[in-house]
Amino acid sequence: MHIWPGSPYPLGSAFDGGGTNFAIFSEVAERIELCLFDDDGTESRLCLPERNGLVWHGYLPRVWPGQRYGYRVHGPYEPAAGPRCNPAKLLLDPYAKAVDGRIDWDESLFAYRFGDPESYNDADSAAHAMKSVVINPFFDWQNDQPLRIPYNETVIYEAHVKGMTMRHPDIPEDVRGSYAGIAHPAMIQHFRDLGVTAVELMPVHQFVHDSTLEEKGLSNYWGYNTIGFFAPHNGYASFGTRGEQVYEFKSMVRALHKAGIEVILDVVYNHTAEGNHMGPTLSFRGVDNKAYYRLVEGDEKFYYDTTGTGNSLNVRHHESLRLIMDSLRYWVTEMHVDGFRFDLASSLAREFHEVDRLAAFFDLVNQDPVVSQVKLIAEPWDVGEGGYQVGGFPPLWTEWNGKYRDTVRDFWRGEPGSLGEFAARFTGSSDLYETDNRRPIASINFVTAHDGFTLRDLVSYNEKHNEANGEDNNDGESHNRSWNCGVEGETDDPGVRELRARQTRNILATLLLSQGVPMIAHGDELGRTQQGNNNVYCQDNELSWVDWDAAAEHRTLTAFTARLARLRAEHPIFRRQRFFEGRPLRGEGIDDIAWLRPDGRPMTDQDWGGNHQTLAIYLNGRGIPDRDDLGMLVVDDSFLLLVNAHHESQAFTLPDASYGKGWRRTLDTADPAAADGTEPVDGTTVDVPARSMLVLQSGH
Repeated sequence: MHIWPGSPYPLGSAFDGGGTNFAIFSEVAERIELCLFDDDGTESRLCLPERNGLVWHGYLPRVWPGQRYGYRVHGPYEPAAGPRCNPAKLLLDPYAKAVDGRIDWDESLFAYRFGDPESYNDADSAAHAMKSVVINPFFDWQNDQPLRIPYNETVIYEAHVKGMTMRHPDIPEDVRGSYAGIAHPAMIQHFRDLGVTAVELMPVHQFVHDSTLEEKGLSNYWGYNTIGFFAPHNGYASFGTRGEQVYEFKSMVRALHKAGIEVILDVVYNHTAEGNHMGPTLSFRGVDNKAYYRLVEGDEKFYYDTTGTGNSLNVRHHESLRLIMDSLRYWVTEMHVDGFRFDLASSLAREFHEVDRLAAFFDLVNQDPVVSQVKLIAEPWDVGEGGYQVGGFPPLWTEWNGKYRDTVRDFWRGEPGSLGEFAARFTGSSDLYETDNRRPIASINFVTAHDGFTLRDLVSYNEKHNEANGEDNNDGESHNRSWNCGVEGETDDPGVRELRARQTRNILATLLLSQGVPMIAHGDELGRTQQGNNNVYCQDNELSWVDWDAAAEHRTLTAFTARLARLRAEHPIFRRQRFFEGRPLRGEGIDDIAWLRPDGRPMTDQDWGGNHQTLAIYLNGRGIPDRDDLGMLVVDDSFLLLVNAHHESQAFTLPDASYGKGWRRTLDTADPAAADGTEPVDGTTVDVPARSMLVLQSGH
């Protein structure tokens, strides 16, 4: 087979209708072989003929989509100095758009012999390695366009592709657990009924299942173990892995967009699946170890690790940064996704030791005309020193607000001294974001996520119960800020069950009515339980999958969640573009927000301290600043939220008529079916049951 010189751009394999161009970066390589595989596994090797700007490349006519391939990189193998080239190891293309197969952890995948880390293993890994796949880039998008839903109108739903659909009775069995399952009309209808505007998918980049988990009969269910930053994970494809997964993913995005739902990807650019110096050689390590990984200065045999996974991507090197930016741009332009949530994002800002908001990565994102225009959400921490950076990311970014999660949990479980911080988190966390001229939308508010208890378990367990993970219950977070309402785990006690249901509604009402951007964890609206396991990263089974049959028992909760989302969507007072200022609105004598005691008087400094657990929050809707034009005001109804986290009922005195007249009961977490906005409030006082929230509404 004759190979032509081809082009150094674009990196990866690029089919043009007549053949395929192959291009791969490696500064350390002395020679690179392109390896093509027939259906029966027969391998053909061709040396890439050209090297231009550290990119090796060649063009093969009549190589079509579906062709499996890999690379063998010839060069130095000097672990102590950094390079780890080993041509016996078949390598995935770092820019592969699709991947076929999965690894079996055979010894040949490693650069050393088991039991002798200093040895050199020249066993051929091809029979045990994953293969890169040439894809067909052409797809009928049917005029699909980016949705670009404003942050303040966004309701995010964090979901797992497989876990959401594996047990759904209305989805055909052959597409459950797949991209096609997420795109099924039954699934899309659920999102729409719930008021979701964006689905945030847990990792869908091609990932690897850890050998230690597979030996226990478990797997890397969550997928935070990426090996291919351009390829949709082939395990979520319902009808083929020779490029079909790309078509299926695009079809899913197109279907969600038609329903008005954005697609956000949870991306893991902080590390790869190759692990530490004892890990396998699958791709980056064998292509150019020093370029792609950050090594320990002074002893480059070892990997610098702020992720807890064994390695960290080298964001100090131009090629690693190029890989990340090319990947992000590809998923926006070619796969039409609408945003990204960056796992352990602090690690991407470590050019040296400290987390630096002026790091090159942030500059590149800020200057990129494509990536800078989509939703950028940081998980603002890593496991390194000084890694907790909530409130510390640049203005372009939004953040998972871990302080919001902790405070809301503490407040509703009755933790003393949490009232003041609850007020700060409820109003958008201005203490974290306003000094940088950021807005309430910088705060992605969540109380539960994939990592930790489900909402049902948060109110049902005091302790984690992770025995199924095979680590003697030592894994997972031990300080969960949870409260079991008096009984650990499942119970038939009607009083405990009613209290748990009320606490669940309290948390959801707080989440959906807070300033900022709410994120619901998949299945929380369906009463999903993991039986007290707060770390189901390895549980690809019914423990982690959404139980849609059991969800029928929680129809009231699902309807309540949807009602909250509608209330938020219909009233801009709950999704302001600017922080409250605590001063009178233009032409009004009443502040834009007021904090009131149960007796109707303004809160004092003393009222914020101690063990106070009740307050009334007045939200003035008679003039809300809209966007950046201070001269433009949106008029809405005003609301009075009567919040009682105390274990006894509380009588609240309504404020005088200047705050509002004709108050109506709009939402009641103690009796979700009672308050619908039509029932007027009689008298001047209102009784709010223990551990509940009552929302009153007044028109103008």
